[in-house]
Amino acid sequence: MDHRLLEIIACPVCNGKLALNKEQQQLICKVDGLAYSIRDGIPVLLESEAHKLTLDEEGS
Repeated sequence: MDHRLLEIIACPVCNGKLALNKEQQQLICKVDGLAYSIRDGIPVLLESEAHKLTLDEEGS
């Protein structure tokens, strides 16, 4: 994922900054505790497609 894109996209729920999890190909919103998948290099920024972070994921 392009770092320039990461700087301009935001969480669709709170408009907060998203962090990239390269291993799991996800964008993480630590404020809301949500993870958004990246499919074929495209972030899926739909609240209905996001999943809640587990305790292990939140600690990362």
